[in-house]
Amino acid sequence: MKHLNTWRLRLQTCCAVLLALACVPASAASQDAANVREYSLPNGMKLIVRPDHRAPTAVHMLWVRVGSMDEVDGTSGVAHVLEHMMFKGTPTVKAGDFSRQVAALGGRENAFTSKDYTGFFQQIPANRLEQVMQLEADRFAHNQWSDEDFRKELEVVKEERRLRTEDNPHARLSEAMNAVAFTASPYRRPIVGWMSDLEALTPDDARAFFKRWYTPTNAAVVVAGDVDPDAVYALAQKYYGGIAGHALPERKPRMEPEQGGLRRLDFKAPAEQASVTLAFKIPSFAPAAMDGEADADSNDALALTMLAAVLSGYDNARLDRALTQNDDHVADSASASCGLGARGPEMCFLYGVPSAGKTAAQVEAALRAQVALVAKEGVQEAELQRVKNQWIASEIYKLDSVFNQGRILGTNWAIGFPTDADEKLIARLRKVTGAQVQAVAAKYFGDDALTVATLLPQPLDKVRRPRPAIAGLRH
Repeated sequence: MKHLNTWRLRLQTCCAVLLALACVPASAASQDAANVREYSLPNGMKLIVRPDHRAPTAVHMLWVRVGSMDEVDGTSGVAHVLEHMMFKGTPTVKAGDFSRQVAALGGRENAFTSKDYTGFFQQIPANRLEQVMQLEADRFAHNQWSDEDFRKELEVVKEERRLRTEDNPHARLSEAMNAVAFTASPYRRPIVGWMSDLEALTPDDARAFFKRWYTPTNAAVVVAGDVDPDAVYALAQKYYGGIAGHALPERKPRMEPEQGGLRRLDFKAPAEQASVTLAFKIPSFAPAAMDGEADADSNDALALTMLAAVLSGYDNARLDRALTQNDDHVADSASASCGLGARGPEMCFLYGVPSAGKTAAQVEAALRAQVALVAKEGVQEAELQRVKNQWIASEIYKLDSVFNQGRILGTNWAIGFPTDADEKLIARLRKVTGAQVQAVAAKYFGDDALTVATLLPQPLDKVRRPRPAIAGLRH
C-alpha cells in the first residue's frame, strides 16, 4: 500500500514540526540530497553514496533491476527463488557462511524481491564496509549451488508461499485480484510464484535467469552512512570493478490494454470477517517528468496521492470519520492508497472491513460515496495543507535511518527515477491544488477501470494441516 500507510505510527506527536514545515522552502528539504554522489564503474555498474556522519554505522545494498515482472509464464517465482539461492555459496564462501560472517562483523543482512527489483543488504559498523562489499561482490560474480541445494531451497520457498499466502485469506484475495485486474501486464503474477510453477521449476531455470539479469549493467550498489564517498568508490572499483558485464536482453513492452468495464471477483476463503477491495487503474508519475514541465498524467498521479492522503492519511481522516466512527458505523476499518511510481502500471485502492451486521456491498458503496463527495465538493484548503505537511514530514523523518536512505536511493534507481526524486516530488507536491484533487476524484473512480474483490468468509479450518520443520525462511 506504499508509504502512505506508515504515517499513523509517527505523526501523532509532531504537530509543532508540521506547522514549521509549512513555511520551510523546498530547498531546505533537499540540502542533504546535495551530498549524494553518483558514480559509474567501467563495467556499467552504478554506485550511489550518501554520507551521514551522525552515527558510526553504514548500510551496503546491491540492487538488481529485475523482479517478478521480468519472468515469463511457466517460471513465476524464479526471481524470488534466485534471491534465496544467492545465499548458497561461492567457490570461496560455503553455503550459510555469508550470513555467519556478516553477523561476526556485528551486522545484520537480508534480501527482498519485488515486482520491479531484487535487493540485498547488510547493515554494519561503518568500519566493516570493505568486508561486506567483498562478500557481496563475490556472490554477485561467483554464485554457485548444486541441484540438490536448489531442490531443498525450493521446498523452503514453497513453504513460504503456504505460510504467507495460502494460509492468509487476505493475501490470497490480493493475489487473485491482481490476476483479474491485469490482462497483459506481468503484474498479474504473484512475486512468490504460482505453486504449480514452483513445482515445475528447475535449477537451470534459475541459473538462466541469473545469467540473463545479474550483470553489472543491470545493477547498482548503494551505500549510506558514516562513509567518505571517494573512499567507497575506490572500494567499489576494487571489488565490483573487475566483474565482467554483458548487454541486457531487450525488454519488450507488455502494455496493459484499456480495461473497458467493471471486473468483479468474489473469493471464498476461511476467515472471520469479510472485506472488500476496490482497485482502480491510474497513471504513474513518469521519470521524465521530474525535470521541467510535468505531463498531465504525472500531475494526476501526484494529485491522486494527495487524494488518498485526504481520505485516510491520518487518524480521523475522511474514511475513518464517515465509515468507522458513528453509532451505526458501516466498517470496522477503511483505508485508501494510490501508487505513485513503478516500472509497471499503478492502481489506487479503497479497502474496507464491514462491521457486525453490515455487508461488503454497503462498505463498497460507502467508500465510493466518499470519493464522489470529493469530486462534487472538493477539499478545504486547510485540509489539503495538512496532508501536504504530513507527507513532507513523513519523507523527512524517513531519513533518520541510514537503511531508509539506502532503500529510497535504491528504489528510485530501480524504477528509473533520479536519486533526488523525493525532493523533486516534494517541490511538485507543494503546488498541487484543491482543484486538481477534485478533478482526479471525478476522473479515475468510475467503473471502466475498476476491479472489485470481495472476500466471502468461510468456516475456519478446525484442524490445520501439519507443517514440515523447514528452516531458512528469510525476510
